[in-house]
Amino acid sequence: MPDPQPEQLRRAQPAEHREAAALLAAGIARARSGTGGLVLLRGATGTGRTSVLEAAAEAAAAQGVRVLRARCSPGWAAAPFATVLQLLGPVPGSGQTDPAGDEREQAALLRHALRSYAGESPLLLAVDDVHLADGPSYRWLVEAARHVDRLPLPILLAVTERSQYDIDPPAPGFTHTLSPALVDTHTLSPLTPDAATGLVRAEHPNAPTAWVESCVRAGAGSPLLLRALLDDLGASAGYATDVPLPYPDLPEASAALYQGSYVAAVQWWLDSAGNGTAEVARALAVLEEGWERAEGGAGGGEAPAGLLGELSGADPARVAGWLTAMTGLGPLRRGPDGLPRYAHPLLRDAVLTGVPAARRRAVHRTAAEALLHRGAPTAAVAPHLLRSGPVGAGWAPAVLRDAASLALRDGRSDDAVAFLRRALEEPLPDDHRQRVLTELGSLECAGRGSSAGIPRLTEALGLHGSPQDRVRAAVALGTALAGRGRARAAVEVLRTVDSQLTGHPDLGGALQTASALLSDQDQTVRSDVYRCLSETAERSPELVGPATRALLVRYAASAALTSAGDAMRQVRALLAEPAHPLTEPFLLGTSAAIAQWADELDEADRLVDRGLAGQRPDLLHPMHAALLNTRADIAAARGEYTLLPAEPPTHAHGPSNVHATTLIALVETGRTAEARRLADGFDLREAPDNWELNRFLYARGVQRAAAGDTAGALHDFLECGRRQTAREVVSPVVTPWRSAAAECRLALGSPQEALALAEEELRLARVWGTPRTVGRALRVLGTVTGGRRGLNLAEEAVALLEDAPAATEGELVAALLAQGRQLTAAGERVRARGCLRTAAERAERLGAVRLRILAEEALREGGARRAATARTGSGALTGSELRIARLAAGGRTNTEIAGLLHLARRTVETHLTSTYKKLGIRRRGELGQALSEDRPRGESSRRQDSAPKSVIAPPFTPSPLCDPRHSEDPGPG
Repeated sequence: MPDPQPEQLRRAQPAEHREAAALLAAGIARARSGTGGLVLLRGATGTGRTSVLEAAAEAAAAQGVRVLRARCSPGWAAAPFATVLQLLGPVPGSGQTDPAGDEREQAALLRHALRSYAGESPLLLAVDDVHLADGPSYRWLVEAARHVDRLPLPILLAVTERSQYDIDPPAPGFTHTLSPALVDTHTLSPLTPDAATGLVRAEHPNAPTAWVESCVRAGAGSPLLLRALLDDLGASAGYATDVPLPYPDLPEASAALYQGSYVAAVQWWLDSAGNGTAEVARALAVLEEGWERAEGGAGGGEAPAGLLGELSGADPARVAGWLTAMTGLGPLRRGPDGLPRYAHPLLRDAVLTGVPAARRRAVHRTAAEALLHRGAPTAAVAPHLLRSGPVGAGWAPAVLRDAASLALRDGRSDDAVAFLRRALEEPLPDDHRQRVLTELGSLECAGRGSSAGIPRLTEALGLHGSPQDRVRAAVALGTALAGRGRARAAVEVLRTVDSQLTGHPDLGGALQTASALLSDQDQTVRSDVYRCLSETAERSPELVGPATRALLVRYAASAALTSAGDAMRQVRALLAEPAHPLTEPFLLGTSAAIAQWADELDEADRLVDRGLAGQRPDLLHPMHAALLNTRADIAAARGEYTLLPAEPPTHAHGPSNVHATTLIALVETGRTAEARRLADGFDLREAPDNWELNRFLYARGVQRAAAGDTAGALHDFLECGRRQTAREVVSPVVTPWRSAAAECRLALGSPQEALALAEEELRLARVWGTPRTVGRALRVLGTVTGGRRGLNLAEEAVALLEDAPAATEGELVAALLAQGRQLTAAGERVRARGCLRTAAERAERLGAVRLRILAEEALREGGARRAATARTGSGALTGSELRIARLAAGGRTNTEIAGLLHLARRTVETHLTSTYKKLGIRRRGELGQALSEDRPRGESSRRQDSAPKSVIAPPFTPSPLCDPRHSEDPGPG
C-alpha cells in the first residue's frame, strides 16, 4: 500500500501540522482506492490552513490523483457558482452557467461534470477558504459533501475554513448541516514557542537567544506572521546570517522593516477578521500606548473589555471573549499588571499602521474621559491625555499637573516635564498658567543643565498671579540665571519684583535672602548685596526677617567677626521665631551651614533633613543645592568619605562644592588615580568666579600636595586664599588655606613665610573657637615652629581634639601623627611610637588610608619593626562600616539603612560585605554579638568625666593616646 503520508508532504509542514497532513494523506489513499470522503481543516487566520492544503495537493498529484483547486475570495461572492467553476473549469458540452437560470438545474449539470471527471481518475477537490465562497457554490459543496461517501467515485473533498473568535458573530460553519460522521475535521493550533524557535533557528542559527525570543513573540504563534517577519529580516543586511554577533535588536517600529511583508501580513490578518475585530484590535493598540507611561497599567483594576467596547462600539462581552481567544492564540499576552498586551511592540505598531493620527488622538481622548468617569487614578488617565491633543476641559490640566507631581515623587522627572508641557496646550487662566510655567521651567533648567526653562520662567514672571506665585517664579528664574553665571541678572530680577511688592514684608524678606544667597556666585555682586543688607539691618532692623539675619550671621562667621558659640546662640534664637513658609527654607539651610561649621553635626543633619523635606522638586530654589552641599560637608567633616558620591554629577559650568569634597575624599581614602582624573577634569580658566571654584582650588591643592607636587599645591592654596580674601571670607572654618599653604612653604624651604601663615591661621581660628579649627591650626603651627615649642603646640592640639566631639576624629589622627613625628625628632621614640600606632589604628578605623600610610611610614622611620594597625575585628571597621553595622544589628533592613543614610542600597551591601569579612562572620544575625564582644581599640580611651581640663598639656606629660604602654612593640632604643 502506498505511504499514506509521503515524504514531501511531511517536509512541507511544521510539527503542528503533521496530524492534519496525515489526515489528508489518509483521505487521498481512500480516494485512490475508490472511496470518497470529506476532510475539513479549520483554524485561525495565519495558522497555515492554505499551506497544509497546498502540500496535500502536491502530494496527491505526485501519486497520480487529479487535483482540482479553488480559492475563495470576497470578490467572487456575487457571481453564482464562481467557486465551483473555478474548481471544475469549463464544463464539457454545457457552455457556461446562466446567472438567471434555475440553480437546481445548474447544480445538477455541475454534479454530472464532477462524475465524469471522477470516472477518469481519482480526484482531490481542494477548496481553500470555503467560508468566502458564493452562495450557490457553498450550497453545492455542502450537498456534494453530504453524498460524497455514497458515490461510487474516488473523490476526496478537502476544504479549509476560517475558525476564529471575532467580534462579529460568525455564520454557521460548513459542516453545520452535516452529520459529524461524514466529516474528518482537524483544527490547526498556533505554533508552540519551541516550534517557532526552530523555524527562526533554521534561518538564523547563530542569532542570540534574546533576539530569537523577540522574533518568536513578534510572530505571535502564527506561521504567516513569523515567515513574513523572517522574510523582512532576511532582506536586511543587519540580520544576515554571516554578520558577526551581536545581532541588531529587533525593531519596535514596523517602518524599520524592509520589504514590508510583516506589516502586509498583519493588515491581512486584521482584514480577514472583519471590521469589528479590526476596530477593537486597533483600539487596544492605542490604549497600550497610554499604558506604557502609566504606573500600574490602566489603574484601579480597570478591566479593559468595557473600555475597549466603549472605544470601538463593540459588545463588551464579545470583546472579553476576543481578548481571551487572542491570548490563547498568541497575538496577546498578559502583562505584569494583568492587562492584555500585544506580544511584541512591533506587532502593536504594525496593527496601528495606517490608523490616522487624528483617529489615534480621538481614541486617547475618549479613553481619558472614560477612565476619569470610571474613577480611575491619575496615573491611568494622564498618559492618554499626553496623546489626545487639547481637550478644552478644565479637568485636563488638573489631571496633568497631578500626574507630574506623582512622576516627580517617583523620580521620573522626564515624565513630569512631558505632562506639564502637555498641560500648557490646554486653555488656562493666567494664575494657573503661571504656576505651570514656573514648575515646567524649573524642571527644564534643573534637568541636564539646560537653559530651555529660562524663557518659560520669564513668561511666568510676566503673568498676573498671586504675590506668592510671583515670588516663586522670581526665585526660580533667579536661581536659573545664577546657575548659568548670570548672578547680577538674577539679583536684578529679584530686586525688581521686590520693588513691586508692597505690604508683603515676609515676601520681600524671601527675595532679599534669595538675592544674598545667589550673589555668592559673583564676588562683586556679593559685596554689593551684603553691604545693602547690613545697612538695612542697622537702619531698619524691623525690615530684616530671621532668614536674612541668619545670612548676616553666616557672613560674620566667614569674615571671622564672631565665634561659633555666639553664632549658634543667634541661630537657635532665630529658629525659634515664626517664619513665613517662603523664607523658612533659607533659614533652615543657612542655619545648617553654620551648625556644620560649628561642629554641631547632628543638629546640622536635622536641619538639612527639615530643609530638604520642605523643598518642592518642581520648583527651582537656591537652597536645594545649598542643603545638598551642606550634607556633603557634614559627611566630609565626619570623615565618612564613603557617603560622598564616587562619581559626582557633571557640572556644565565648572566644578561644584560636591566635586571639591569628593576630590578630598578620594585623596584621603588613597584613590590617587581617581583623584588625579577628577582634579584634571576641569579647565579652571573657563570656570565661573564663584565660591565653588575657591573650594575646588583648595581641594586640588590637597590632591597636588598628596601627589608630591608641592609647588602646584602652594599655587592653588594661595590662589584660593586670594579669592576668598577678596570676598571677605577670611575664617579658616570655610577653607583652611593658610595652614595648607604654610606646610607647603615649609617643605619648599621658606620657614618664615610658613610661620607667618600659620600664626595668622591660629589667630583667626581662635576667633571661631571650635576644636577642629583651633586644633588644626595648632598642629600646623607646631610643625612649622619645631623644637620644644612646636612639640608643646602639637600636644596642645592633641589634648584639645581628644576631648572634642567624635566628628573631629580625622583632625585628631593628623595631630597624633604630627606629635609622633616631633617626638621622634626629639629622640623620644617610645612615646612617638605610641602616638603613631594610635594614629594608624584610628586612621584604619576611620577609613583614612592616606593618614594610615603616613603613620605607618613614620613608624618605620622611627625604627618600629611593624605597624600594628587593626586589620580584623570591629577596630578595623571604618566609621561608615561601623555605623551601617550597628543599624543592621539593630534590625534595620538594607533598604531602610540606605534611606536613613541617603545611600544607594548597593553601597550598604558593599559595606556589610566588608564588615562581615573583618569581623569573621557570615550571617547578619551574628553582627550584634560580634560588635559587643569585640570593642574597637582605643574607644575606651576617651575621657568620660565632665570636669574642665587644661587646653595646653604640661610639657613632656604623655597624652593617654600616646601612652607607651599601648605600644605592642617598643623596638630598639
